[in-house]
Amino acid sequence: MDRRSFVADSVGATAGLALGSSHTVGSAHVAELREGLRSLYTLDDAYGGDAVRSLAVRHLCRIRRVINTASYPETISRQLLLLAGETAEQCAWLHYDAGEQSIARQYWGEALTTATMLRDDSLEILVLTGLSMQAIHEDRPREGYDLARAARARAVPFGSPALLSLIASREARALAHMGDHGGARSRLADSFRMADRADRGRPAPEWAAFHSHAEVDFVQGLLYDEAGRHKAAVPFLRAALARQDRAYGRNRALYRLTLARSLAQAGEAEEAAAEALGSLEHLAEVESGRVVRRLGEVRDLLAAGGAAARASAEALTDHLP
Repeated sequence: MDRRSFVADSVGATAGLALGSSHTVGSAHVAELREGLRSLYTLDDAYGGDAVRSLAVRHLCRIRRVINTASYPETISRQLLLLAGETAEQCAWLHYDAGEQSIARQYWGEALTTATMLRDDSLEILVLTGLSMQAIHEDRPREGYDLARAARARAVPFGSPALLSLIASREARALAHMGDHGGARSRLADSFRMADRADRGRPAPEWAAFHSHAEVDFVQGLLYDEAGRHKAAVPFLRAALARQDRAYGRNRALYRLTLARSLAQAGEAEEAAAEALGSLEHLAEVESGRVVRRLGEVRDLLAAGGAAARASAEALTDHLP
């Protein structure tokens, strides 16, 4: 897929359709703007936050302009405000993925304000799970756990096992970072069980479509890896990579590099180098701050190894900024 053509066709095309000649907005215009958000989800899954965040910001500005300059009935007003909140949340996620945490926090705050104003539980769950992930990333695990629990309280009435599985995996990571490894194992077991039941309850919301058995395997691998049990992490990370749909290019790159990191830390430098070099095929298109940081970690581990590992590290260096 040619990224520039895809962007022009799927996101840019909505620019001319946001307002009719009468400047009166109806359901068709809202549908076009929502399709633009769906395209941003697809681009993010394939390429990562670095490449897409500017598009998302422009799309949010477009929606704000419609809200502030067009005419529309009250039913359309709520749809536009909700769409603005969802797009602000996507801007937050993309900036998080790109490593711009303060900007991500601002957009998540905007989205949470919108969710509160509209009393929209679905958007609030989306924002709370995002803020939980960021808090764990920034070494605030207690806050991350509390945010995930708040998301779970709102998600239970939805009756979506896939959504509850996602939230349980966030709780597990927070508990592990808090040092409660027994609690983390218990919540991750719950996440696996709910993932097994994903086809029996209500489907997950569109934004949670990425969550699957692959994601739960990846979290299990991370828990072992972060506990220093690198060999135990390897089979779960391999399973995550094998299970991950190829449409999720950014996640596949991240999974493979995380596998390479665990192999290197487990003393399997040759396998680690093979996985790391194999990940370079993904990096031709993926632009994600998280992926680049993981690549740097693997490069540094290989650079401290033998001659063959150091040669692989030099090849990886060419793909670092």
